Amino acid sequence: MMQTTLCYITRDDQVLMLHRVKKQNDINKDKWIGIGGKLEHGESPDECLLREAREETGLTLTGWRMRGIVTFCQGDTAESMYLFTCDSFTGSLKACDEGELQWVSRDFLDSLPQWEGDRIFLKLLWQDSPFFLLKLCYEEDRLCRAVLDGRELTKDEKGNWR
Repeated sequence: MMQTTLCYITRDDQVLMLHRVKKQNDINKDKWIGIGGKLEHGESPDECLLREAREETGLTLTGWRMRGIVTFCQGDTAESMYLFTCDSFTGSLKACDEGELQWVSRDFLDSLPQWEGDRIFLKLLWQDSPFFLLKLCYEEDRLCRAVLDGRELTKDEKGNWR
C-alpha cells in the first residue's frame, strides 16, 4: 500500500492550496489540494511532510500536527494518507513544479474543484475534530463509500456525506 502525506497550511482565514495544472498524467489534474507527497524508503510521515513542504512551497513548517489517517481505495489500488495541518512556518513561497500555489479563503474553498472525499475531511479539519480514521472508496472519480471511525457515512438529499 502506498503511503503519502497531505498538509493544509493556514494563515488567518486562508489556506495554502495547490492547483494541480502542471504535471502530465496527474490523477489530481485541475483539482485544488493541499501539499504533500509519497513517503520515501525509511522516511516517517513527519519527515515526509517537512521535506514535501520545503520542496513544493519553499516553506519550513514549525507548528504542525497530525489530524487523521485517510485510506483511499480505487479498484485494486490502495493508499494510506497521513493528514496534517500547519499554522506556523518560516520562509517565502516559491514556484511549485506540480501546480500553482495560492492562498485561498476557507469560505471560498467549497467553490473550487476538489475530490468529493476531500470535502469530508476538510470539514472535519475546520470543525477541529479529534484525530480520525477515514476510508474513502472511489469508482473512477466518483466517491461510492465513506467510513469515518468505523461508521458508514451516507449521502443526504443535498448530496452531502453525513
